[in-house]
Amino acid sequence: MSTANFLVEIGTEELPPKALRSLRAAFEKGICDGLTKKGIGYSSPEGEMAAPRRLAVLIKDVELQQPRQKTELLGPAVSAAFDASGAPTGAALGFSRKAGVDVSDLQQVEGPKGPRLAYISETPGQATIGLLPEIVSASLDGLPIPKRMRWGAKRNEFVRPVHWVLMLLGDQAVNTKILGLNSGTTSRGHRFHAPGEIKITSAGSYASTLREQGKVDVDYRARMETIKTSVALLAEKQLGGTAVIGDALLEEVTSLVEWPVPLAGNFDESFLDVPPEALISSMREHQKYFHVIDKNGKLLPHFITVANIDSSDPDRVIDGNERVIRPRLADAAFFYNTDKKTSFDSFRDRLKPIVFQNQLGSIFDKTERLAALAQKIAPYVGSEPEDAKRAGELAKCDLVSEMVMEFDDLQGIMGQYYARLSGENAEVSAAMFEQYLPRFAGDKLPAAATGKALALADRLDTLTGIFGIGQQPTGSKDPFALRRASLGVLRILVEGGYNVSLREILEFAFDLHSGTTQDKDAVVTELLNYLLDRFSAWFNDDGIATENFLAVRALGLDDATDISARVKAVADFAKSDSAGALAAANKRVANILSKADVELGAINANLFESEIENELATTIDQSILALSPLLQSANYQAALTELSRLRDPVDQFFDQVMVNAEDDAVRANRLSLLNEMRQLFLSVADISLLPSND
Repeated sequence: MSTANFLVEIGTEELPPKALRSLRAAFEKGICDGLTKKGIGYSSPEGEMAAPRRLAVLIKDVELQQPRQKTELLGPAVSAAFDASGAPTGAALGFSRKAGVDVSDLQQVEGPKGPRLAYISETPGQATIGLLPEIVSASLDGLPIPKRMRWGAKRNEFVRPVHWVLMLLGDQAVNTKILGLNSGTTSRGHRFHAPGEIKITSAGSYASTLREQGKVDVDYRARMETIKTSVALLAEKQLGGTAVIGDALLEEVTSLVEWPVPLAGNFDESFLDVPPEALISSMREHQKYFHVIDKNGKLLPHFITVANIDSSDPDRVIDGNERVIRPRLADAAFFYNTDKKTSFDSFRDRLKPIVFQNQLGSIFDKTERLAALAQKIAPYVGSEPEDAKRAGELAKCDLVSEMVMEFDDLQGIMGQYYARLSGENAEVSAAMFEQYLPRFAGDKLPAAATGKALALADRLDTLTGIFGIGQQPTGSKDPFALRRASLGVLRILVEGGYNVSLREILEFAFDLHSGTTQDKDAVVTELLNYLLDRFSAWFNDDGIATENFLAVRALGLDDATDISARVKAVADFAKSDSAGALAAANKRVANILSKADVELGAINANLFESEIENELATTIDQSILALSPLLQSANYQAALTELSRLRDPVDQFFDQVMVNAEDDAVRANRLSLLNEMRQLFLSVADISLLPSND
């Protein structure tokens, strides 16, 4: 079948830079889904066509004709369509009239409740060019735009005012009306370098034509790579340093320019007396500059901006950027010097009027709880309790500093500086920043013990408080980021190898709150389950099947580190040859014991009637002795390997021994033997929940 490339470009006012890529991706997906729904084949989308003033999609090898369309109209059941003599009934005749054909043209198809009459027809497919306007419109309507704009006197709505629409199938124009505009075959170039219309002769020549005639690099990834490479080269060759090119800033800058031109600027070295994070924040957040460091990682008094114009006088552009950044850095220096005039702990009283949550008190109240909770947690993570308490008291002081009120992304960072300047020790100072770690999935964890204690306390205080007033996360709503907080708790405990009773800590944290309205035991149980439920996705990401986690979860443990060690051991055990058979045996034993109507007690070897019983009992006794040190050292993998020795004795027992013997004493003894075997496995996990060989 003949094919051609399809191109659509929506020309707009400057699009929101942080939404540009997601809008383009959604636009492309909508068109691809529309083609698929219409049965129109294509090979693949080409590139990532998006720039500040345009959303575009280019799809290769789109079939020019829709395949023949098969329509199936279902009618009555065959049993109701014909009488005993085979003549059509009223139901069959009525259906044939509805279909517009004779009864003889109907077919029989198999349905869920038996054969039914059906009319099956085929019609020629439509030309793709006639279907594209509907597909594009549907995709635009489905874009994730929280708030749409209107412009002029028109009633059309989009994320930004639309100025042109380009649609080509190969070299053929797709004529339609989109967002109030007639589509055409022209695009527009760079706002300053080539503002006029540019004729696009074919979909395949779109990117090259815009680059050559319009000074627009429309391919997002190519533009991003150009910025990354040229910024790095400029920093090295002209500034003698290394540009720090963060992914988020790189993407935002790429979304702001159509024709990137990196330029290097400077600022006064005296500003380097200000903490570098404050200078970097100002350059990055407000001006979208890349900062430059030396070989030791120290900030240099330079920056690189990416202009959206190839100026004939670049020095003038640089001078303008230097003039803009100077007052911003001066503000940072002023805030820093102002904050230094006050001791860090004196900021604490300013937290009293700031509400954390209406029912849970102020930020000051939270720091009181943090001090007590961090002190409680400290011994578990190797922190000095007094350091942890002090860190809890000071934890939120920097929130009311001049610097953080201006640059809110510096919370914790400035706290660390101010604590150090006020004479706090290294552990307490580091905890001011580390309390917020990890900030996102895959982020680093606190390194200092006091930082770990405070990070755990901060999250557990919020969790118990919010659950304690009945505001648990529901669906997609999680305003206090409790899911992220839960994962942070688990990561700190598990990756640090800390054995902590979560129930005990949650009960302690709950008691520190005065505004909770829910029952303590119910909240702690619910919250413990909520925390441990986060493990399921965690283990799935590590390729560990859910049933391995459930086998451990069934034991009702509350030590996250211990649970993690058991799950990993069970996952390894599940791959062994013995796993399926022992899982089946445990499942069988669990079923038998659930129906037992006798009291289980100590095993009496005198009641054994076969050597098989004696062999199983001996193996169990040996395993009990071998398991004790393995369980104490949490070597669960070795413990399960030891328990694998029970496979043959258990198999022989079930093959040759009747559990429900007629003699009540013998039956009770055999059930006690199985129960002892079952308890051995339950000392590690309930492997009856694993896939079995039964």
